[in-house]
Amino acid sequence: MDVLTLSRLQFALTAAFHYLYPPLSIGLGVLLVVIEAIWLKTRNPLYHQMARFWTKVFALTFAIGVATGIVMEFEFGTNWATYSRYVGDVFGSALAAEGIFAFFLESGFLAVLLFGWDKVGPKVHFFATCMVAFGAHFSAIWIVVANSWMQTPAGFHIVGEGLAARAEITDFWAMVFNPSSMDRLNHTLAGAWQAGAWLMVSVGAWYLLRRRHRDFALASVRIGLGLAVVAALLSLVTGHESAQGVAVNQPAKLAAFEGLWETTAQAPLHVFGWVDTAQEQTQGPEIKGLLSWLAYGDTGRAVTGLKEIPRDERPPVNFTFQLFHLMVGVGCAMLVLAAWAAVVLWRGRLEQSRLLLWLLTLSVLGPQIANQAGWWAAEVGRQPWIVYGLLRTSEALSKVVTAGQVAASMAMFLFVYVLLFAVFVFLLNEKIRHGPDDGDLRPAGKWALGFQAAGGGGK
Repeated sequence: MDVLTLSRLQFALTAAFHYLYPPLSIGLGVLLVVIEAIWLKTRNPLYHQMARFWTKVFALTFAIGVATGIVMEFEFGTNWATYSRYVGDVFGSALAAEGIFAFFLESGFLAVLLFGWDKVGPKVHFFATCMVAFGAHFSAIWIVVANSWMQTPAGFHIVGEGLAARAEITDFWAMVFNPSSMDRLNHTLAGAWQAGAWLMVSVGAWYLLRRRHRDFALASVRIGLGLAVVAALLSLVTGHESAQGVAVNQPAKLAAFEGLWETTAQAPLHVFGWVDTAQEQTQGPEIKGLLSWLAYGDTGRAVTGLKEIPRDERPPVNFTFQLFHLMVGVGCAMLVLAAWAAVVLWRGRLEQSRLLLWLLTLSVLGPQIANQAGWWAAEVGRQPWIVYGLLRTSEALSKVVTAGQVAASMAMFLFVYVLLFAVFVFLLNEKIRHGPDDGDLRPAGKWALGFQAAGGGGK
């Protein structure tokens, strides 16, 4: 393989592996705020136990996420030097804001979250939990803003010519609120909330299958499922809004999402299928007019087809098509599963439904698959542009890096990442097998007496 293919593959692998963890941290951060709020409201020791257990899981995902995220920033300089020079003033400002405002906020209060249980009062600890959750979301904002600028650049001008050309910010807020940033942010956060929620549901369901920690498990399923239902519904809404933006700003990407070759009024939406790029045809069941309606709210509106796009500006159509439909299919399946589980739980029959409990145990995989497929579809669908309409991916490479160097470093990263993933799975499995600590049912430290006076005690 040439250096371009290897560099793209290396960044794709490192980004995909890293993206396993931030959604879990974001989703678990929301759930920790909910659990601690319930604890403060009710003083029920069960929720104190839950908060301490899920904080340990959060810390694990946060640590692995930080370790794997740093690598990508180095890759911008080693493999994509032309890109870094071209967009450094724009992309760098968003990454700097993420590091200064978001990461420091999250990591600073993380110490209180992890080690302050017996050293600060419950309200101070709750504030720290809120700040950690807010920091995780704030970090996502700047990362999505930076990536969205690559999709729909705004608020800049180009200075210099040739290899010296680079983008400079002319309007910072226009760059931040570029045409796709808010839609993509909302959809990304909804997917992250699902990742955290279904992890909590999965662990609770596994305990119920094993008839362990019943109260803890039911509470975990109940709270996790509540967020999962809300996030699944939000994913539908935000996904629709994001697709409407793609129709306006990136018509080639939308056409690839649906394998649409001819510019068509009453454009069909494919349920699934296969794209024959040689024959420029898409085979599979379709619903006539639905794509036009979803994109523009009008079944008679024409949607741009791929034949209107120059061949050298078309993305890999079939790969993009399959990724997009995988994301949509898994997302819809998660919504159905959430609705089914919510009904069974409301009827008090969850513990008797072994099939549903097994599905809920495996459900942790669903959001990860959908999140990965969605990000890959968005990035592959932007090709051949690394900055849409401005800089091609093939032009963004470092000029001195060889294919052998990229292949060697990719092999090293793959080895290290396999080890990191094995460590993550091992540690997570150990925490789940150990389960919540019974000692956490009774808070310790300087505010234990206050808890007792409030009527607690964990008996």
